[in-house]
Amino acid sequence: MPEKKLSVEELKKKAEKPGKDAMILHPFYRGKIQSIGKVPVRSFSDFSVYYTPGVAKPCLDIKDNPDKAYDHLNKGNMVAVVSDGTRVLGLGDIGPLAAGPVMEGKAILFKYLGGVDAWPICIDTKDPDKAIEFVKILQPSFGGINLEDFSKPKCYKILEELRNDPDVNIPVWHDDAQGTATVVLAGVFGGLNVVKKDIENIRVAMLGVGAANTRTAYLLIAAGVDPKNIIMVDSTGAIYADREDIIAEKNYDAFKYDLAQKTNPDRMTGDLGEVIKGMDVLISASQPVPGTIKKEWVSKMAKDSIVYACANPLPEIWPWDAKEAGARIVGTGRSDFDNQINNSLGFPGIFRGTLDVRASTITDEMCIAAAQALADLGAKQANERKVIPTMDQWELYPAEATAVGMKAIEQGVARKHWEEKALYKYAEDIIRVSRAASEMLYKQGFIPKAPTT
Repeated sequence: MPEKKLSVEELKKKAEKPGKDAMILHPFYRGKIQSIGKVPVRSFSDFSVYYTPGVAKPCLDIKDNPDKAYDHLNKGNMVAVVSDGTRVLGLGDIGPLAAGPVMEGKAILFKYLGGVDAWPICIDTKDPDKAIEFVKILQPSFGGINLEDFSKPKCYKILEELRNDPDVNIPVWHDDAQGTATVVLAGVFGGLNVVKKDIENIRVAMLGVGAANTRTAYLLIAAGVDPKNIIMVDSTGAIYADREDIIAEKNYDAFKYDLAQKTNPDRMTGDLGEVIKGMDVLISASQPVPGTIKKEWVSKMAKDSIVYACANPLPEIWPWDAKEAGARIVGTGRSDFDNQINNSLGFPGIFRGTLDVRASTITDEMCIAAAQALADLGAKQANERKVIPTMDQWELYPAEATAVGMKAIEQGVARKHWEEKALYKYAEDIIRVSRAASEMLYKQGFIPKAPTT
């Protein structure tokens, strides 16, 4: 939390700086990723091993034993970041070409934080069936698929059909939904550790019923929150079983319809301010406009309340306003405020563990294990300003990977089994090498120094 209370204009100016810096660094580096070999070229004769004629032997070995692909190829450490660019960050439908910088950025986070080789693939179609078919025919080259920035509701259709298709044998994950949900759940676990409340008894208000909060609601329920203690609010007001527009559009947004049946049994109506009284937790994935959540609303919450305003680049309420209104713990999606609740704490470690055990899918239980690992790692030093670890605590990623991998083994969705200590060491080594390689290339000048920003 800044020592000085900055004005809205000062905060907006601060929030604009990364964008200004991006317009210097992106064209200077001409993108953020490149392909570089992981084998040594000791002499030109090595090419006869890596390519023809020697390469024929591993090709035939894979043909006869398909699982050997994980031995001969980088497939087991390769993820495709697939997007159609229809819901990019806070920018909306800007198309697949303009979405490229986001997907390359995702690839950098995958590599540096999780040691995962990720490649951006932006597809020029808005047809969900074509996207589904594209992912299916992409499988031979990758060990996993990260769906990114697909608009609602097709993001649900694409994820669910691919996860449930017997012909899809690699994990498919939607980070805007599952990743965000995992880290929010970690924040809830961590916050409850501080305020000493049990997850089974808390009451939760949720502002926004898009992909992120929809998946968050399901994960909260799977983790122990009573759905009868949840009220979700969209742009029209609280959702409930008999709301006519939700019934009319149940085929368009089946998940929203389902959650309307499960939550808010008293059929409370109205906006967030009318349903928030006595709530222990508020989770918002709504408009990036401070003031969307009003101070007087937060003041109606229960004692020791938790407020996570996750819109980016600006939260729905300034943290100090939420604090002044009575919230004990406040988090946002930003790194310059306390308690950053951001999916970058989740997907690199989750995919690391998923790939290392060659899991066929990423289950809700694996996500809960990741969230619990984050909360457990931060528990010893947890306080109101830091309920879960921050991105610079690099040990969170191998810990998260291990929790995910062991849960996959327990659930029977892993093709490769490990002892827990060995799995942790493997993940730790890959992440350590990835970071060291990046830092070495920069120190040696192979990644040039950019102009001062």
